Amino acid sequence: MAQAILVPEPINGRPVARLANWYTVTLLIVGLWLYGPVLVRLIRQWWSDPNFSHGFFVPLFSAFVLWQNRTRLREIQPRPSMWGLPVIVISLAMLLIGTFGAELFLSRVSLVLLIGGAVVFFAGWTMLRAVIFPLCFLFLMIPIPAIVFSQITLPLQMLASKLAAGTLPICGVPVLREGNIINLPAMPLEVAQACSGIRSLMSLTTLAIMYGYLVEPRVWVRVALAVASIPIAVVANGLRIVGTGLIVQYWDPEKAEGFFHLFSGWLVFIFSLLMLFALHRTFMRTFMFLHSKPERAA
Repeated sequence: MAQAILVPEPINGRPVARLANWYTVTLLIVGLWLYGPVLVRLIRQWWSDPNFSHGFFVPLFSAFVLWQNRTRLREIQPRPSMWGLPVIVISLAMLLIGTFGAELFLSRVSLVLLIGGAVVFFAGWTMLRAVIFPLCFLFLMIPIPAIVFSQITLPLQMLASKLAAGTLPICGVPVLREGNIINLPAMPLEVAQACSGIRSLMSLTTLAIMYGYLVEPRVWVRVALAVASIPIAVVANGLRIVGTGLIVQYWDPEKAEGFFHLFSGWLVFIFSLLMLFALHRTFMRTFMFLHSKPERAA
């Protein structure tokens, strides 16, 4: 006996895809309406403040990481979670407080938290774990509050002054240090806030994280490179001040200003990058040497 079976028609995925696209477009419009002024002021600060000019590269790199992993992200089955809704509400509350309280840092942090909450709410925790690195990397685009910034730069100024004051006598230059002022026989040399090295430190740390992600699969090496970028930047800045002191003492104090001051900053930053690359090569050779020992013994 033959029995007719009704075969259900295949579900057309186009309406669902169109609905998802409409949701995405609506969320983008609402997000731009809410965070438009915040983003405009953030970009202006990147442009006008050299200490945070690296912020331009942070969202671009996060977008590149997402694009690079686009195939793996498409394979993740969306499982929306209501736990993302409290994060969204908290983020919007932070935006409201930051806007009315003129607290830019709070408003900018709320943007990253809002993105994370939206990912959990619409796609689930698995998707959040897949995009956690580019999402957390976005925090590096947010400038440090002025109060915290001054608390960081002052110790860096003192540390750079101590490094320079301890190195210059080895080069035959007598030094008398008073705080962040290095008194040389030719003229006093002040380690100002701009010479604290905070600018190169933040830029080098950001580049170290990007470099580690692109060329190094081992997580511990990535973390080691990011952490090592801090002392590398501090030592390189101290050497920059030493070079300035040598020029002041043995050449011409006027030569230490203007073009040379700007050029030395770029030169020291390139030197920091080379030190970072050399450290990575050392890690790689040490790792290969340790893994080749058992083979030789066998």
